[in-house]
Amino acid sequence: MKTTYTLLAEALRYPYPEQIESLRGQLDALPNKAEIRSLSTFLEKLSSLTLADREELYTRTLDLNPVAAPYIGYQIWGESYKRGAFMAALNQEMKVHDIKMAGGELPDHLIPVLRYLAATADPMDALAKVMGQALKKMRKALKDTEKDNPYLHLLAAIEQSTKTLGG
Repeated sequence: MKTTYTLLAEALRYPYPEQIESLRGQLDALPNKAEIRSLSTFLEKLSSLTLADREELYTRTLDLNPVAAPYIGYQIWGESYKRGAFMAALNQEMKVHDIKMAGGELPDHLIPVLRYLAATADPMDALAKVMGQALKKMRKALKDTEKDNPYLHLLAAIEQSTKTLGG
């Protein structure tokens, strides 16, 4: 699973040249056929876009005023004290596992969360309880506004890979 989470975190990064080819080259490392199918579909849909179009899609979907805000705590609690407490606990766990948050990422953003899941065999209970629910909310928000958005397939792959966390 560690390889799966690392690969999914890489797929969530801001688009860059050679990203699609690099991800395709790692698909065989995924243990689950459903994850492979979802991630393959995501990459196939992205491959027909130029880098500039992929950047615009990423920004619209996950970055500036995103349709599907990629923040686990925000999806569950919004901007509240509970989210703050959740992020503080996640931040502490990430320090323990030496997870670096680049570019001003918050600890409940999917990229550092996936890196954390790749680094630990025993994720914190609070994350395990809310991860599935948060991913469902992200997918629903995106599906309701952009039913053909390729990121639906990436979120499906992430949801499939985290089902065993519980919650």
